[in-house]
Amino acid sequence: MTQNKETRELTRLDELNLVDKFLFDQTMEDPEAYEALVGILLENEVHLLSGAETEKELRISPQLRAIRLDVVGMDEKGRGLYGYTFEGVCRECPDLKLKDGALRVFINTRGVNREDFIQEFLDLMEYITASTDAMAARSDSQKLKRIHERVANIKQSEKMGVKYMQTWEEKVLIREEGHSAGLQEGRKEGLKEGLKEGLIEACKSLGASWEAARDLLIEKFSLEPAEAEEYLEFHW
Repeated sequence: MTQNKETRELTRLDELNLVDKFLFDQTMEDPEAYEALVGILLENEVHLLSGAETEKELRISPQLRAIRLDVVGMDEKGRGLYGYTFEGVCRECPDLKLKDGALRVFINTRGVNREDFIQEFLDLMEYITASTDAMAARSDSQKLKRIHERVANIKQSEKMGVKYMQTWEEKVLIREEGHSAGLQEGRKEGLKEGLKEGLIEACKSLGASWEAARDLLIEKFSLEPAEAEEYLEFHW
């Protein structure tokens, strides 16, 4: 069975960047790295009350309600900003709204409003998409260096290498199973379609009426009368 390029090729662990889900999730398992990243994103010194839960809510203090942070490598909102803060509506763009009313912050690493952020934040945005020793060395941020220390340890870890391979293989298996299920479902639908057309042709050959063919379609394929009539309009 042929596989597409995404399925066949595996990016090496030491070539991943924080924008890649596996490296991001494993890095955020470290409480210090997690606090450092959140501190840079919120431009504040924070101490989380609970452990890191990537792609979930976080609590910074008992007085604050949960905040959801989403870090992405593309501008999903299309306004060119590094950050979009929603609390019912987007503070930066009031015409953008969320229906759930929760406080959520979307971080876009490809923003263009650099003048609105401190250098530490801008350094992190670059580091997320190019998580290398050289990029970390360019920054004076101790928080970013703390994050990079965790990233470097992950990239050099044999245990993490095995986990990364297993995660990749699981994704490939799920993708292949989904593809196989889709093909099987397609074959079933194709067979059913062929049987319907065969029944109609048989009715025509035997001189059966349109109404008789409709009734047979309803009986044999459990169609609603309207479905059977619509099908006959295209195949009678």
